[in-house]
Amino acid sequence: MDACLLHFDDEAASAARLAAATGLEARCIERHRFPDGEIKVRLPLERAPLPQQVVLLRSLAQPNEKLVELLLAAQTARSLGVRALTLVAPYLAYMRQDIAFTPGEAVSQRIVGGFLAGLFDAVLTVDPHLHRVHTLAEAIPLPEERALALSAAPLLADCVVAHRPHAWLVGPDAESEQWVAQAAARHGLRWAVCGKRRHGDRRVEVTLPEGVNFAGAAVVLIDDVASTGHTLAEAARGLHAAGAASVDVAVTHALFAGDALALLRAAGVGRVWSSDSVPHETNAVPLAPLLAQGLAALPRALLS
Repeated sequence: MDACLLHFDDEAASAARLAAATGLEARCIERHRFPDGEIKVRLPLERAPLPQQVVLLRSLAQPNEKLVELLLAAQTARSLGVRALTLVAPYLAYMRQDIAFTPGEAVSQRIVGGFLAGLFDAVLTVDPHLHRVHTLAEAIPLPEERALALSAAPLLADCVVAHRPHAWLVGPDAESEQWVAQAAARHGLRWAVCGKRRHGDRRVEVTLPEGVNFAGAAVVLIDDVASTGHTLAEAARGLHAAGAASVDVAVTHALFAGDALALLRAAGVGRVWSSDSVPHETNAVPLAPLLAQGLAALPRALLS
């Protein structure tokens, strides 16, 4: 395959796993920061020129600086003759703000999605936070076959069953239903979804599903993102109050801002499992095989 995998030095381990799964040669992009904070990138040309097809790996946790890196790297790759440029972003930021909730707010999903569509011929991600928008192509205006949203929910389910084979799977809010349903279907597990009212970034009210008896049950909360941890913690407290024997958490994207992980522990959460979309001590589910399958599913004209 006349293609290579570009990555940055802080994602060398993830790039090595993806390279092994795809057979692509991994090459590291150099970065330099000037005293005023500006960034310089240098694409690797020592061993050979870049091929016409390039996959660029960049997970977009803490995204602001990384978006500038993508701009510089993608435009430079084009100037060097790259014709097919694919972004693999295991975690894709700025997907939550899909409408203007108050007058004057930027709809960041639409803006960042358009920015990425202008740089790349294809974008591949895992469990993007799409709510009122239902396909990745609506958020990133590319042809549907070039905007691929994969799901780690079945892989999370495999991890859960290995540790809690008869668990109840519970989503902490209505938005999580898509992932909980997929995970439960994988192994025929029981599942339910909580209700949630949000009063701010760190103030939420979670109500347990009606008519479900959690007394003595092993429960695993399933979600796409753990950010501040407040929704998961509130759900965990409610489940313990309802008599659950244990409450664990399985998430795709382990952002865990600030003291989020400690907050979960204080709420009675036992084990926490996450995919390696964002490097974290809780990583238990490697995504490289899933990402390799996604790359193989792209149109042949992009990767062949």
